[in-house]
Amino acid sequence: MDVSLLIRHRLKELGLEQKDLAAAAEVTESYISQLLARKKAPPAPGRTDIYEKIGKTLKLPSGELSKLADLQRKEELRKKVAELPRPLFKECRALILRKCDSARRKELRRIFEKEPFGELERLVTQKLLDVAQGVAKEELENKKWLRLMAKSRARSYEQVRVAILEFLDTDVFDISVENCVSFLDPIIDSWDIDLKSFGIEVVLNRRLAAGIRKRFEFAEKGPEQPLPLEPGLDRFLSDASLSGDATEEEIEFLKALKVRGKNPSPIYYYRELQNLRDPLHFPAATQPGESD
Repeated sequence: MDVSLLIRHRLKELGLEQKDLAAAAEVTESYISQLLARKKAPPAPGRTDIYEKIGKTLKLPSGELSKLADLQRKEELRKKVAELPRPLFKECRALILRKCDSARRKELRRIFEKEPFGELERLVTQKLLDVAQGVAKEELENKKWLRLMAKSRARSYEQVRVAILEFLDTDVFDISVENCVSFLDPIIDSWDIDLKSFGIEVVLNRRLAAGIRKRFEFAEKGPEQPLPLEPGLDRFLSDASLSGDATEEEIEFLKALKVRGKNPSPIYYYRELQNLRDPLHFPAATQPGESD
């Protein structure tokens, strides 16, 4: 049984309608309709608040919908592993480059345009997405902030909540033009990257975010004491199709990774492993007398 089937079954048992769920979850009836018709994938439990709201209305045990959604999404993620990354929408690429520090924009444009959606472009897009999603998640329960967003976008409160829930559920491989226009553009003021260390600095719009500046460093650092194995990493190591060729050194690197406030999936560790192996992320040092 999947999420859609369970919800429809409980609606029938309790004599409820889709509009009852929409009101309980503070979303549009159209959103619920698309979810039940499987036109939308069930959102990630860690990025939404609708499962708890819907579960109470349907009188389901706490966490049941979330667990079912998690299993359903993992199956879909497994199917995506073998797929080649799709090109980023040209409008998204244009927006991301426009936000980049002007001194580095030309060089990054040249790198981005070498591939439809190369490793460096994915790295940058992922970090900008992480930052914008962090702001949106913090404000999800802030009705004043939501109503301000609704007014600025000429939408209803419920429509804005739906847009944020969908934005929180997207990833770097599924980001849309709407995501960029509605969230990345207003939340991200500018960004810059050090192409030697791959440190990324992001400046936020002070009107929409509490923190003004975020910085991410990509440096390997050995742990001072053994770290507990993340559940997602444990499942990654148990799946030979994902980790069968990983070396001991690579596994130690993955063990040291920590993502604050999130529970990475096995697919996250698979992609980090590919990033670690990509020579683009580790350029050879330029020798004296040589030019870039």
